[in-house]
Amino acid sequence: MGAALHVIGEHKASKGLIRIEFDVVDGRAENVRITGDFFMYPEEAVEELEGELEGKPVDTLDYVIRGFFSGRDVETPGAAPDDFIKALRKALEV
Repeated sequence: MGAALHVIGEHKASKGLIRIEFDVVDGRAENVRITGDFFMYPEEAVEELEGELEGKPVDTLDYVIRGFFSGRDVETPGAAPDDFIKALRKALEV
């Protein structure tokens, strides 16, 4: 197992801050946490999204986020899937 690189990305959506942080280990996302002052309904959807991202290659995370939002009935008032992707991309600007 390679050394972990801890990354954090933040993006201000129209109705709140989205913060994504995780460790990059051997090119994969580990210990994914999504926090901020945004709302997501149902509430457990944040944990489900973290679970979807967990262990995935970092170069596929954009697609995982898009797939998550297109495949579920999830609401994020004031934030769009692209806002989560922008936070992700800022985390990967290392």
